[in-house]
Amino acid sequence: MKVRIKRIDPTLPLPQYATAGAVAFDLCARTTVTIAPQATARVPCNVVIEVPPGYALIVASRSSTPVRKGLLKANGVGIIDQDYCGDTDEIQALFLNVSGAPVTVARGERIAQALLIPTPRITWEEVMQFGGDDRGGFGSTGE
Repeated sequence: MKVRIKRIDPTLPLPQYATAGAVAFDLCARTTVTIAPQATARVPCNVVIEVPPGYALIVASRSSTPVRKGLLKANGVGIIDQDYCGDTDEIQALFLNVSGAPVTVARGERIAQALLIPTPRITWEEVMQFGGDDRGGFGSTGE
């Protein structure tokens, strides 16, 4: 699948899949950002991506980021819509520093990952009840 992309800083690499089996590609920081303890900050990821019709771009933390850096994606995951692709609509990753010290994300550092997922449009069919048995609520499948 070909996807249109624009780099804000063309001296930084295009997003890349780290391995042949990777389902998400890595995003790198365009600038150096220092995040104070217990604070949030946006890390610009250097790209504008034109998400194809029928898809969403999901931005998540790399699995090593919380352990190595003490940073969590502040909003869990970022969802990039199809219409977020103007010339200055740079993808950014919002992080929360959960450590007790300032954390620096260096320019060019792989800090987040992203993947395209299909997003079918749905229509609601409202019903008055469902025929299955109730399962008991939150966390009821195990102890």
